[in-house]
Amino acid sequence: MLTNNDILKKLRVALSLKNEDIIEILALENFKISKGALGDIFRNEDHPNYVEAGDQILRNFLNGLVTYKRGPRPTPPGKQVHAKDESAT
Repeated sequence: MLTNNDILKKLRVALSLKNEDIIEILALENFKISKGALGDIFRNEDHPNYVEAGDQILRNFLNGLVTYKRGPRPTPPGKQVHAKDESAT
C-alpha cells in the first residue's frame, strides 16, 4: 500500500518538482513548511529522521497543485468579494 510519503515522492518525480516548488505549492494553500521538514518527509523509511506525512500535508499539496497548474479559483457568480479578498484575485 502506498503511504502519503510515497504519493508525494511519485508526484514530485512525475511533475519534475524541486523542493522549492513544493514549498511554493503548499504556500498557495497557506500551509508553511521548512526545507528541512520537507526533506524529512522525502527520506527513506529506515532513516532516523524520517517523518511520516499526514493527510493534511497531502491534502494541502493536492489542493495547491490544482491552483499551481490552473490558477486561482474564480469567484462564483453572485458571491460578494470583500476588500481583503480582492488582493488575492
